[in-house]
Amino acid sequence: GLVIDGRTLEYLLHDSLQNIFLELTEKCRAVVCCQATPLQKSVLVKLVRSKLKAMTLAIGDGANDVSMIQVADTGVGISGQEGMQAVMASDFAICQFRHLRKLLLVHGHWCYTRLTNMVLYYFYKNVTYVNLLFWYQFFCGFSGTSMTDYWILILFNLLFTSVPPIIYGVLDKDISAEILMELPQLYTM
Repeated sequence: GLVIDGRTLEYLLHDSLQNIFLELTEKCRAVVCCQATPLQKSVLVKLVRSKLKAMTLAIGDGANDVSMIQVADTGVGISGQEGMQAVMASDFAICQFRHLRKLLLVHGHWCYTRLTNMVLYYFYKNVTYVNLLFWYQFFCGFSGTSMTDYWILILFNLLFTSVPPIIYGVLDKDISAEILMELPQLYTM
């Protein structure tokens, strides 16, 4: 691991040392920056996102972490003694740092699988509906007549294509939380 204080980080963020600093950080398992200013934190996250083309996760618990959380791809706010500014600016909020593992490994996995299945479902829904309209135009001689009444189309979108993804999103858990916590390797799938 690598531990850097705020003064050292200030020198490393200059244009001439950025590439060397990024090469060093790529070889480390963890990089911890302590006593950094809010500007240094946000510049560091921007640097990693732009130069390394990596997805970033920023975790903070106070107002000094807001800019870093907003710059990152995913922001996690920890509600605590320093106030609620970080929580209000974040994508996800947890009450203690120890809940981060469950947020990433369990809820992150479930959210990813639900989103991918939802995207596939909506592709299926749109292809099915457009295909139906396309073949109906051959039947009616391309006259432009409507195949269905508008209220049927509204019910189609409301009942048949909105309710199933909601039910699926609430109930679907492809792997149990216990297994996901025991085997973090499943997150990479």
